[in-house]
Amino acid sequence: MTIYDRYNEMTGLEFLRDLIARGDASPMGNTMNQKVVVAGDSSAVVEAIPDARFLNTMQRMHGGFIATLIDTGLGCAVMTKLGKGVGYGTIELKVNFVRKVDLEPGPLRCTASVLHAGRTMLTAECKVADKAGLLYAHGSGTFLVYPK
Repeated sequence: MTIYDRYNEMTGLEFLRDLIARGDASPMGNTMNQKVVVAGDSSAVVEAIPDARFLNTMQRMHGGFIATLIDTGLGCAVMTKLGKGVGYGTIELKVNFVRKVDLEPGPLRCTASVLHAGRTMLTAECKVADKAGLLYAHGSGTFLVYPK
């Protein structure tokens, strides 16, 4: 039995904390060098490590790498508000890039928090920065709640 088989038995926050304790990542997280490192009530931090697999034709980090990090961070923050057996999906994502990403900054952290947690819809915002606090991007999203 995997952690994913037990999802219906846990709240979203319990699930994320178990994922962190195991040092695990989702299949997409493994593909994109992302891992949830903090999960609290209404907040989450997801770390991603840029590498050459994600460079675009200009030899810069593809915007999709950062957009995926933002979607993951926002989604994890939203997940902390969900009860047992409740799912969610992104229905709107806004990304603002403020600085180019090369390979040098090392791990980037997406720090996300829930702004509104309604019965059927949640909104969240985030910042993506390096360990020194230099901002690379910020974003927001809207998420639909649905029974799993």
